[in-house]
Amino acid sequence: MTLPRLRLTLRGRPGHDRDARRARLHIHGPLARKALLAAAVLPPVAAAWIGVTGWLAHNELLAAQHDLNALRASIATSAAPHPDAAVAAGAPAESDQERMLRSAAAHAARAHGLTTGPAWYTAAQLPFFGGPFETVRGIAEASDRLAGDVLPPLVRTVPRLSAGAHAGGIPHVLTELESEAPTFARAARVAAKVRDDAHRLPRSTWLPAADRGRAQLSDQLDRLAPQTRDVAVAARVAPSMLGAHGPRRYFLAFQNIAEARGTGGLPGAFAVLRTDRGRVSFEHFGNNTEIGDVRADVNLGAEFEAQYGNNGPESSWANSNMSPHFPNAGRIWTAVWRAHTGQRLDGAIAIDPASLGLLLRATGPARMPDGTALTADNTVDLTERAAYAKYSDVAERKAFFVEAARAAAGRMMNAIDAPSRLPALLSAVRDVQREGRIQVWSAHQAEQRLLESRPFAGVLPATPGPFAGLVVNNAAGTKLDYYLDRSLVWAPGACTDTGRSVTATVTLTNRAPASGLPFYVTQRVDYPPYRTHPGDNRLLVSYYAGTGAKLTGATLDGRRVDLIPGAERGHPVYTLDLELPRQSSRTLVLHLDEPQADRPPTILRQTLVTPLRATVKPAAPCDG
Repeated sequence: MTLPRLRLTLRGRPGHDRDARRARLHIHGPLARKALLAAAVLPPVAAAWIGVTGWLAHNELLAAQHDLNALRASIATSAAPHPDAAVAAGAPAESDQERMLRSAAAHAARAHGLTTGPAWYTAAQLPFFGGPFETVRGIAEASDRLAGDVLPPLVRTVPRLSAGAHAGGIPHVLTELESEAPTFARAARVAAKVRDDAHRLPRSTWLPAADRGRAQLSDQLDRLAPQTRDVAVAARVAPSMLGAHGPRRYFLAFQNIAEARGTGGLPGAFAVLRTDRGRVSFEHFGNNTEIGDVRADVNLGAEFEAQYGNNGPESSWANSNMSPHFPNAGRIWTAVWRAHTGQRLDGAIAIDPASLGLLLRATGPARMPDGTALTADNTVDLTERAAYAKYSDVAERKAFFVEAARAAAGRMMNAIDAPSRLPALLSAVRDVQREGRIQVWSAHQAEQRLLESRPFAGVLPATPGPFAGLVVNNAAGTKLDYYLDRSLVWAPGACTDTGRSVTATVTLTNRAPASGLPFYVTQRVDYPPYRTHPGDNRLLVSYYAGTGAKLTGATLDGRRVDLIPGAERGHPVYTLDLELPRQSSRTLVLHLDEPQADRPPTILRQTLVTPLRATVKPAAPCDG
């Protein structure tokens, strides 16, 4: 059965549609007018709201920054080496620091609250015009999280550690530090997240003030995030490495940076350091003549052997740290000591005279047996230059280096035993670490895994990404690297099918004077087949590129040159045997094809007397 199709047609009288329209206008007219009025009024109101709250948020952020600057100054003052004043003023300074932090957190929280809500959210979503609003919102939120979540555990723990040092000594400090490790780890994770969020904020908007604020915030976070991570790692490994759970022993090498090696300088004087419940002592001091002919029973792999085997790093002490990867040196040094004495060590540490100078700035001068004062200002010059002029006898000079190391170490021990000096000493350790003048390796795998994530482990990273490393090894046996200047310019070029072209320009300058230097400083133990003059130097110059990079050409002083290819931990290595006459500069230019040169490279900084001058040029975006 089929139902009939129904068709309904509505017909109205003439004028019905006009009346209906009028009725609709009568009904909806007031709403429409209100909507039009709101559409006209809301944007100015929202703009005024954003303007007022933005001005208020700006003032709150300035107030928070003022409190944080005062807090930083207070912490620096309390770390100064004034023992009696530090003890007397300890409690008030700590109370003032907590008050400053609470004030900064309150201001930052108000700034964050002022930049939230529908008006700010909507403004931040606008194409082009929304950039500054998104940036300001991000700055306020980052400041709130830093002052509320990251800084409190760091600031509040300092008084507890200081009080613990006064009440229970170093063992109590280690216990407190170990208990705070989870808190520091959380703070480090938050700091890293805030840094990443800040980096995602718009970099260039129509409001320069917002761009400057973002740049300043990013710079601060780029410093703070690694520092919080350093603290978190130290809280986990320092107690055990300092003997909280049983005595430890370490090989401590004093590197002579007047003769360059991959990790810094030639390992000369050394000591065996013992830690037990935070107490540090030295069981033995010696120099390279004691262990120069001892062979290390260690296998560092085929790649290491191919790169360094011809120089015998396992059997020649002078070449034991040619690799810039410090764990290699640590394993060789501890293996040498075990072969020499039968004693198994728990790790290795390397420092240099510049780091001793920084530490002596916190502890005060050390006095050597002959009456020589070892100070923050003269340590490098005394041990890396003046000693060679003062002592013509090699044995006397080596004994002087050992005595200098012993005197500085004794001064450190006195400072560690004085709780009032501990903050200043820790501050100096941070300075040494920041300059890359301390390297630490642990023979305990769990500790080493944590250490390897931090720069003070001296690890050559095996991860992919743009990379630029300049490493020099003295090949002449001179002590002329005291006068060596190094510069590196990394310039990305055109995009290629496999990545991007990169030009790395290395300039080396030998400032050694033409006369007046002791023979031991200028003597050439490489006995080159060509004529040289006192002050001429010879270097093995190695450039470490990013994983997957390929060398397309190289020039030395404008002339084509062939480099020796190699590899280490995934990095292509290109080496040149370079004669560097006194009072001269040589320029090596490498042309490379880097697969991931879309961002700034990680720079490997070998620490010598004069720091490396590194310049990274910006990269133009690739089409498509």
